[in-house]
Amino acid sequence: MTDSRIDGAPKGAIDYIAVEESAPFRELKRRQRSFVFPFAVAFLVWYFAYVLLSSFAPGFMAQPVSGAITVGLLIGLGQFVTTFAITMGYVAYANRRLDPLAEQMRTDLERSERGEA
Repeated sequence: MTDSRIDGAPKGAIDYIAVEESAPFRELKRRQRSFVFPFAVAFLVWYFAYVLLSSFAPGFMAQPVSGAITVGLLIGLGQFVTTFAITMGYVAYANRRLDPLAEQMRTDLERSERGEA
């Protein structure tokens, strides 16, 4: 039995290891990570700041802003707003920067699978 990593994929089949090592795929991963990692870190910092403030600054979090609305409540609701904003930003980024490259890669792979040039 031959190892497809050495001999490549059979004729007409897609060599997924070669695809993963290709420049377009590496670029797609780079673009995706350039968005995801910074926003994940920023959101985790924002989230843990809320948790730490809740634990270690209850007086600050309990300060009323307007009526029964407190600083803690506003920050907590801000977590939801931030989640939706990041999601919407990622969808827009993916539509603009990731999807065209992924679509081109898929088209190229489908052509090669059919044996077209």
